[in-house]
Amino acid sequence: MRMWSTRTRFSESRSTVVNKQSTLFKSHLTPARTNSASLRSSQMGTGTNGELKYEISQNAYIKLVLHSLRHKTAAVNGVLVGRISPKDEGVVEISDSVPLFHSNLPLLPPLEISLIMIEEHYVAQGLSVVGYFHANERFDDVEVCGVAKNIGDHISLYFPQAPILLLNNKKLEALSKGKDRSPVMQLCVRDASKNWRVVGADGGSKLLLKEPSANVVLSDYISSEKWKDVIDFDDHLDDVTKDWLNPGLFN
Repeated sequence: MRMWSTRTRFSESRSTVVNKQSTLFKSHLTPARTNSASLRSSQMGTGTNGELKYEISQNAYIKLVLHSLRHKTAAVNGVLVGRISPKDEGVVEISDSVPLFHSNLPLLPPLEISLIMIEEHYVAQGLSVVGYFHANERFDDVEVCGVAKNIGDHISLYFPQAPILLLNNKKLEALSKGKDRSPVMQLCVRDASKNWRVVGADGGSKLLLKEPSANVVLSDYISSEKWKDVIDFDDHLDDVTKDWLNPGLFN
């Protein structure tokens, strides 16, 4: 069961990193600075997010779920990395994900640092941050909280079609009991009034798993306790030798 956990870990080494790098944020991430993905996003017209489909890769999907399982008693978050499909501008391809934090989610300086580093790593691949993932601390909480809305709003400044993917713990719990191939996440988008809403009954058709067997693979990883190997930005800021890219997670 997810419950609120008070954590104030903010080591001297982390504080030093924050002070050195947070001032770089505005020069790195401004609406004027766009890569190919965000530029094409701005040229897609004024259609609402609800008209788009979001296709998430198996590794990006599983990484986020495993991150939430590693920190079962806390809220966790992450970002979605991808691009608008070159074959269909009505599809956002989510090719990777980055687990962010499991403590102090509302703090701005660590978020600034993470977004700078993520952008710099993926820009050469023609990818950008295209959305946000959130898992609430309470098992039965399926509401988009204020922290998720604020970060989602921020990402939307640079990628207007950015969704929020919210973990549905009940669907995750039921995964081992059935053969459901739909994502264990709820798709949330911004409407014309810029308010976040959960996409309704057709949400499963708007959020697609690129590999149909993703939930089967996820179940196997859960059984083998693969979640113990996930590293997030919290871990990296405490110990820079820990790689937030998780390069060996699926080896």
